[in-house]
Amino acid sequence: MATITTTAPRTALPGLLRHRAVRKLLLLAVAAAILVPFAAARWASGSWPEALTVDVSGPLARTSDWIIDHRDSHPLFLYFFGHVSNVVVIAVRAVYLALLAVGWAGVTAVAALVSWRVAGPRLALGTAVAFLTCGLLGMWVPTMQTLALMVVAVAASAVVGVLLGLAAGLSDRMDRALRPVLDTMQVLPAFAYLLPVVLVFGIGVPAAVLATVVYAAPPMARLTSLGLRGADKEVLEAVESLGATARQRLLTARLPLARKELLLGLNQTIMMALSMAVIASVIGAGGLGDRVYQALASVDVGAALAAGIPIVLLAVVLDRVTGAAGERLGETPARNSRVLWLGALAAAAAVAVAGRLVGRPEWPDAWAVGIAEPVNRAVDWITAHLYSGVPVVGGTADWAGRFTTWVLDPLRDGLQWLPWWSVLLIVAALAWLIGTWRTALTAVLAMAAIGVLGVWKPSLDTLSQVLAAVAVTLLVGFATGIAAARSDRFERLLRPVLDVFQTMPQFVYLIPVVALFGVGRAPAVAAAIVYALPAVVRITTQGLRQVDPAALESARSLGATGVQQLRQVQLPLARRALLLAVNQGVVLVLAVVIIGGLVGGGALGYDVVFGLAQGDLATGLVAGAAIVCLGLMLDRVTQPTERRATKGA
Repeated sequence: MATITTTAPRTALPGLLRHRAVRKLLLLAVAAAILVPFAAARWASGSWPEALTVDVSGPLARTSDWIIDHRDSHPLFLYFFGHVSNVVVIAVRAVYLALLAVGWAGVTAVAALVSWRVAGPRLALGTAVAFLTCGLLGMWVPTMQTLALMVVAVAASAVVGVLLGLAAGLSDRMDRALRPVLDTMQVLPAFAYLLPVVLVFGIGVPAAVLATVVYAAPPMARLTSLGLRGADKEVLEAVESLGATARQRLLTARLPLARKELLLGLNQTIMMALSMAVIASVIGAGGLGDRVYQALASVDVGAALAAGIPIVLLAVVLDRVTGAAGERLGETPARNSRVLWLGALAAAAAVAVAGRLVGRPEWPDAWAVGIAEPVNRAVDWITAHLYSGVPVVGGTADWAGRFTTWVLDPLRDGLQWLPWWSVLLIVAALAWLIGTWRTALTAVLAMAAIGVLGVWKPSLDTLSQVLAAVAVTLLVGFATGIAAARSDRFERLLRPVLDVFQTMPQFVYLIPVVALFGVGRAPAVAAAIVYALPAVVRITTQGLRQVDPAALESARSLGATGVQQLRQVQLPLARRALLLAVNQGVVLVLAVVIIGGLVGGGALGYDVVFGLAQGDLATGLVAGAAIVCLGLMLDRVTQPTERRATKGA
């Protein structure tokens, strides 16, 4: 008996040390035991020490003043930025005048016929209904303004994205160099880079287009690089064996093989450009975004919905058309395809000419239907009956108050109470467990940079909102995604709802949530949940549906129930997709929680919005940089990194 009791611990400890996670935590504990006492003695153990902060407000203020003083005289502005601005204005105006010249009938006919040739009659009918709905809502001219802006912005984003993608796809060194640049472009909140863009180009269309390009180009670049790197190596070797030059291999093999990725990149660029329509209106873009922004300022839900619906319709139509084009790539065209295309264009031209001859190029005002007043009445009724005083369950204002008191406040206070070095240790542990030591180092440095910038407490406040929103998003998203994966009918019913939620401008969410929940951090979290939920549901559903059918069939043959199949087969095999859903949920929640600064969300979101409103480059950019660091840290602790050979972790 004595022998058993003395030898058991000796054999258990080495067995425990065989686990990679345990070894990582032990190494981290040893490092903490050495460094933490020194850090606590040198800089105390509370919030981030002032001695480790760097004041960047002075240099940024001087930069802002220099730009303002030299914008009208320096050659850089006169002969470079000035020409860029003029080209953008001319391009947008040319597209807008062309759309107006074609008229509402011609635009609708061209859009419907292109949809018919690309995706079939059902989508053609849906496209025609979408454009006609824009007119019925009295939004034809703003829709054309937005469409003209988006055409130029998407074209510029596609060109920039393809060039960056070519560089990253053909060179490992460029890929490593561009990756942090693309991460920054995608994570940096739009409000943060609107200010420098406005300083350089002023208020107007050029600033709006260039801000949209910064936001929408990264997906095109990433997918172009992915397509080039994923090209069939046997085909490339065959082309090279025929003596083709590098340029010929690119044009005849690599790019054709990456067609689907290129079209998917264009699809994502269009979606992101449309999502910028409202934000760009803050700096003078006009169009539908300006209508939504004005409605937000006056808390007019009906007017915001009337302008938001056309944005959603444009996004859904463009998403379906580009998606259908991607699915049909590689199909052999019909013999009479060219004849059908010519016939379709001739029919569209005939409709446009007929509209001009009738004298109705613009949508008649008499055909417009106002929905603002009935929508506002419905919102007033909902607010009056649901905001407070509901028996038993309480009103939405009570829910918001309880969520703030029971979840947001304790989470924020707990994070801010933790010593700064303990936060870094937690981040290091999470990132190292899920990835490599490089992942952990990147996450820790990103978190430390927040402290160096002097925005430690507001960043932890923002982090508390993000964590609370992500927890609710994942709980609801995973449950909904599982249900959609197990029922084709439920997925079909859910798809249009997810399309609307995902393409509705972020600003539009803020109006109903403020009406229901009041002003504060709770409505910002609610808007973030609604915005991030569709991506989590879609990725979860797709991941579960792509599980190997043979594994499911094997589980069923062994008598496993539906729940057992889900827990023991589908969820483990869909682990990568579920982790990607977590990652995307975090990024999307972070994007909208920042915009929640407009409705009382406070923290970094308020600093970014305040910096833009007051022209304070230092406040806006420092808060924006902190958000980038926060997003980078959250990305590293939620996205696993592959171990490479034997040296990975």
